[in-house]
Amino acid sequence: MKVGFIGLGIMGKPMSKNLLKAGYELVVFDFNKSAVDEVVGCGAVAAANGKEVAEQCEVVITMVPNSPHVRAAVLGENGVAEGAKPGTVLIDMSSIDPTESKAIGAELAKMGIEMLDAPVSGGEPKAIDGTLSVMVGGKKELFDKYYDLLMVMAGSVVYVGELGSGNVAKLANQIVVAVNIAAVSEALTFAKKAGTDPELVYQAIRGGLAGSTVMDAKAPMMLSRNFKPGFRIELHIKDLNNALNAAHAISSPVPLTGQLMEIMQGLKADGLEKEDHSSIVKYYEKIANTTVES
Repeated sequence: MKVGFIGLGIMGKPMSKNLLKAGYELVVFDFNKSAVDEVVGCGAVAAANGKEVAEQCEVVITMVPNSPHVRAAVLGENGVAEGAKPGTVLIDMSSIDPTESKAIGAELAKMGIEMLDAPVSGGEPKAIDGTLSVMVGGKKELFDKYYDLLMVMAGSVVYVGELGSGNVAKLANQIVVAVNIAAVSEALTFAKKAGTDPELVYQAIRGGLAGSTVMDAKAPMMLSRNFKPGFRIELHIKDLNNALNAAHAISSPVPLTGQLMEIMQGLKADGLEKEDHSSIVKYYEKIANTTVES
């Protein structure tokens, strides 16, 4: 199967490499030429634009930052829709507003092009390992057909419902992750301020009910002062903005999400938007006048 892949950023590049390792023929496009060259060096073929990708492939994956980028890559000039034939399938693995997933899908359906929304969770480390969690919305028969393809990049691939449902699940995920990082930050800042070694507090509580995947991924980063991005603050702001918009549209109150958005906006104002979202701890450190490190 020849697969198109558009978007070779911090997530897309390792995901595309895992498809190549699994033996898929890959046609790739990104505006970043060095990223394209790197993936071509692993066996992919470069295309000049999304249209050229779609002309050569029966399925096209998009992995770009936000809703406008998906719309441009798919429906814009020299986009996927211009090169796709009826029966072509688009799998959008970007994290976008579910309303926009449905709108793009409706436009594609008029041209006989099918679509799945399949956002991912796990950040760069799991993209590299091929152990991402993938949440999929769209027709169940399409999900079944492309399950094995998605599993090459993932540890779990779960069908959630109709088109747009994948992004609803992803936004729910992003709410939990943001609040969880904030809770870990708050707890470790409290421990430090109380005169207790936060590293030992982390070790003491991680095996109990407070323990979580988020805690084990982010507490060591906070304690070692490693804020190299696996998932940037600015991208989490984008996701929480989509979550707030989607929640408000259906009158679903999200008070903690709103508070986390303001915390992250504060970090952005301090120039930290390119850092990993574990930098949420810096908000707490600033207001508590301390530093979380053992």
